[in-house]
Amino acid sequence: MSELLTALTDPSTHRPRIGNALFQEAVFPGEARFDLAEIDGDVLFDGAEIAGDLSFDRVEIGSRALFRHVRIGGDACFDRMKVRRRAMFEKVEVAGRASFDRLIVTGRAVFDGARIGRDACFTGVEIGGFFSLDRATIGGDGRFDRAGFNGITTFRGLSVGGQVSFLGVVFGRSALLGPLVCAGTLNLSEAVFGDAATVEAAATAVRCLRTRWTSTAALRLRYAAVDLSDAIVEHPLSIAARSRPFPVDGEPGDGGGAMAEPGLVGAGVRVMSLRGVDAAHLVLTGVDLTECLFAGTVHLDQLRLEGTYTFASGPSGLRRRGIRPVRWTPRRTLAEEHHWRAARGRGAEGWTPAPEGEEVREPAVLAPVYRQLRKAFEDGKHEPGAADFYYGEMEMRRHADDIPRAERGLLTAYWALSGYGMRASRALGWLLVAMTATVLAMMLWGLPQNDPEPRSTVTVTGRRVTTAIGMADPVDPSGSYADRLTSGRFEKSLRVVIDSVVFRSSDQNLTTAGTYTEMASRLAEPALLGLAVLAIRGRLKR
Repeated sequence: MSELLTALTDPSTHRPRIGNALFQEAVFPGEARFDLAEIDGDVLFDGAEIAGDLSFDRVEIGSRALFRHVRIGGDACFDRMKVRRRAMFEKVEVAGRASFDRLIVTGRAVFDGARIGRDACFTGVEIGGFFSLDRATIGGDGRFDRAGFNGITTFRGLSVGGQVSFLGVVFGRSALLGPLVCAGTLNLSEAVFGDAATVEAAATAVRCLRTRWTSTAALRLRYAAVDLSDAIVEHPLSIAARSRPFPVDGEPGDGGGAMAEPGLVGAGVRVMSLRGVDAAHLVLTGVDLTECLFAGTVHLDQLRLEGTYTFASGPSGLRRRGIRPVRWTPRRTLAEEHHWRAARGRGAEGWTPAPEGEEVREPAVLAPVYRQLRKAFEDGKHEPGAADFYYGEMEMRRHADDIPRAERGLLTAYWALSGYGMRASRALGWLLVAMTATVLAMMLWGLPQNDPEPRSTVTVTGRRVTTAIGMADPVDPSGSYADRLTSGRFEKSLRVVIDSVVFRSSDQNLTTAGTYTEMASRLAEPALLGLAVLAIRGRLKR
């Protein structure tokens, strides 16, 4: 081969010049190198076998490049190769590494059924027409960074043992990425999807940093931790968790023809970050938002959540804050609130600290995030689901440094009495305490010593006699406090308190202290009852 190519070398260009290169079913016991060759016609390697490496580095092909059913025992290099018509690499088997860096194909490029033992590099390729890498297997990493696919692109049934990177790739027309299985990370960062796109992937992680979708797109995923930081979403984008494995060739099946998913465990899809994303067109279905970072998301109030979704949960049960026991009620929280509370140190038990290098957001930043999520749930007619986000919003406002101290004091009182109108048990507890205190005050000081007896007053004026009948003034109770705590006085006090709770005035005669006590209870206790009713309604409202 070396002697032949030397004899065909053009002395002016120092490049071998060939008309057609026809090597169907040829056998190369060693390596085969055609570097720098200029082939005016076709290159046909159908059924060829190369025991060593195959290299077409910087080769220019004037017509077709057909490498179908080729077996290569070493590495395959097609870097900077130019094909003016079409390239077919169907069912090519490469034992080592396959490199197609900066490959340029004016027409179609088909790599269906390829088997590559190690890495496959398509960095910087330019494909003018249809491109497919269907039913292919790559043992190592698959790299397509900075590639340009100007036609329809498909990657159906692709299986990769390592990472898959589409960093900065431009998909000019519709793209179908998947179903594909990737044991590592599927990187779509800085990619541009110019037309409708579908991504069906089972991967450890999916990175979409600064990815741009200029048309509708659907991401159907398994296992993946998804990062959408600073992604540009111009049209509806849906991210859905798929519970069953993807069928082979994308055809529906009963699981018998499902793609193998070696090394992947747990089918849940986690969204890690929505920072910098315009969520107006975003739909999340069946995803885990436990670790999701929301601060910095645009139009978060228009986010749509469907199916079964999970937010981070705050610690629950009895916990100690210093020497004082505190009971935590479980609620949906943001991961950023976990990070902030864990960073405070005091009362940090049960809260998840921020990952290394992650900035901890302050309550003043998190309050608007809770507010927008609350509005998103309310606009979706899911008011009970919005209750936890209202609670989180009020908590962040109470701890924020940008509100006056007096307002913070009011919020603290509102929190202590009823959990911002969201904790019925707390309001009912305070109501029970207030009623108990009022009953005790009535028994000790509010009820008179005895019920006043009617009395008559007779006045004689000349021949006229006037009789006036009235009640004697109540007499303050006397004696020890123990003597005043009787069942009769308890029954009368209880009637007074119950009437006060429902904002009614009792007919019981009271002392001056009892009158003022009743007035205070008629203001405070109905308010506590109203807060309890408000909390129950917030959890049950349709």
